[in-house]
Amino acid sequence: MVSNLLDKRLGEIVDETLSAAEGTVYLVNPTPDAIEAYVDIGNENQYDVTVRLLAEYRTLKDVLEDFIVASSAADLVDRGELELKTVDDPPANTVIATEDRVVSLVTVNDRVGGIVTDDPSFVADVRSGYDELWGVADDHRLRTPPISQVRETLSTDLGDDAQDDFSGVLSSLETARGDGDGLDEVTISLLVAAKNEELLYDVSKWGEDIGLASKATFSRTKTKLEEMGLIDTEKVPVDVGRPRLRLKLGDPRLKEADDAQLATVAQSILN
Repeated sequence: MVSNLLDKRLGEIVDETLSAAEGTVYLVNPTPDAIEAYVDIGNENQYDVTVRLLAEYRTLKDVLEDFIVASSAADLVDRGELELKTVDDPPANTVIATEDRVVSLVTVNDRVGGIVTDDPSFVADVRSGYDELWGVADDHRLRTPPISQVRETLSTDLGDDAQDDFSGVLSSLETARGDGDGLDEVTISLLVAAKNEELLYDVSKWGEDIGLASKATFSRTKTKLEEMGLIDTEKVPVDVGRPRLRLKLGDPRLKEADDAQLATVAQSILN
């Protein structure tokens, strides 16, 4: 018999389970914390598995509204290590089912435990049930680009300094939702572009090309940030057509801030 996984952090339970697994692993009815733990762990380590994550639609949608989680999950999907589906009424328990064991995650207050069984008959029944459920579940398509693609194209299109600043701002945030708890990805991109005095045309074209957001969304967000004094613009003449806008940081506090402080100061002004 395998041992239960007790008095461990959620990420440790996920890591130990996936490290011992091969083939296809089901992660069924995960809590938001379990989804975030897997995405974080999955991008730090290389496992010999493909995780089939099956969740209730609203739970998955809410978690993936955080750009940090969604873009990291997109990397896993892009590498073939993660598949996403949703059901209206998922099984009651949060379960990780590998090919040779079933781990039921139990949370009490701030303690997490993994109750483990490797009984072949039980594992086979659980896997069979999840196979059937997976077959009728709805595919969940991620609309967020992989974070590796965001960084690579940002470096290519706007330069290494812009990419370094973007990564620095992102790493200073716990969440990137744009709902008061964190700046959204478009706001971050525009602030970084303003710090590096890039053209609005260039950053919005980059963002639209990789599927981050439309040029119209970049334009609306730019207007909001300009009205609130976070950024300024200046017209730059071009050979053909209307002048383009160069972005610059507006508020003096932003001009003096490093990457980590840039996010904090911007949030304080926006709130």
